[in-house]
Amino acid sequence: MYSPMSFGTALLMMIVSATCWGSWANTYKGVKNYRFELFYWDYAVGIFLASLVYALTMGSTNGGPTSFLNNVHSADLSNIGWALLAGVIFNLANLLLVAAIDMAGLAIAFPVAIGIALVVGTVLSFVQQQRGNVMMLGAGVLCAVVAVILDGKAYGELGANKEASRKSIIVCVISGVLMGLWAPFSTRALTHGNTLGPYSIAVFLTGGALLSCLLWNVYFMRKPLVGQPVAFSGFFHGPANGHVLGLLGGVIWATGTVFNLVAANFTGVAISYSIGQSAPMVAALWGIFVWKEFAGANLRAKAFLALMFIFYFLAILLIARANTAS
Repeated sequence: MYSPMSFGTALLMMIVSATCWGSWANTYKGVKNYRFELFYWDYAVGIFLASLVYALTMGSTNGGPTSFLNNVHSADLSNIGWALLAGVIFNLANLLLVAAIDMAGLAIAFPVAIGIALVVGTVLSFVQQQRGNVMMLGAGVLCAVVAVILDGKAYGELGANKEASRKSIIVCVISGVLMGLWAPFSTRALTHGNTLGPYSIAVFLTGGALLSCLLWNVYFMRKPLVGQPVAFSGFFHGPANGHVLGLLGGVIWATGTVFNLVAANFTGVAISYSIGQSAPMVAALWGIFVWKEFAGANLRAKAFLALMFIFYFLAILLIARANTAS
């Protein structure tokens, strides 16, 4: 299988990961008159198919025991179970994230939810695989917490309906906590016993996500967080570009995930996951400059946003430095 041979290559893969994770939701923002619950079926298929393609190509180069099929055959069954469970948890978190984007926009939902996920995921992953300088990681996590608070304060300055605002923030927080929980399960599958490789984990992670749509997404179709219940028949009457964008969104997210897991083979999961979770900066830029979600915002809101970017940048810098600090 392909694996980076230097920190520079691994860092580049982590930057691509962050860009993909922060950009895939634009595919949903670009869809008109198509409910996110229906869009999500295409997205779930896209993440699984893309992960499988990466596993059968990049993950199978040169054959050997680490190639995808050989790795799956030799791995502990429990590790396959952990990867599937990670996908089930991720999928619920991601559905809540898309609902939050629907309610509050990219510039708010992503920084709040993924900022919380960064804290939870980094801490729990480090507990399992203690690689990197703990003081640097701790300082980076603290900066991420400050960035989340600043982004929430910026949202408060928009003067949105308080009840709707409270609901969207609650959904973001729940999504973030759950989003931070899937990384430790994938970390276990990557580091304990007869392990799964990064490409294999991606396949089982996204397979678990796709299968769990039968539970999570069906539930949200019947009891949506936004709007009225939606029937599955709407999927077959949806716009063609909605299906294409859903699949494309899945491919983009899967690319980020595979690259992040592959980079983790070199840097450790805590480092790779944390830098990948700088995706909120990317998403916020899309929300602010492309989707104009803060058009007309007052100076306080803009100041909070500027500080949010600064603290996220500091978080990334500190966490990246933790890889080489003694």
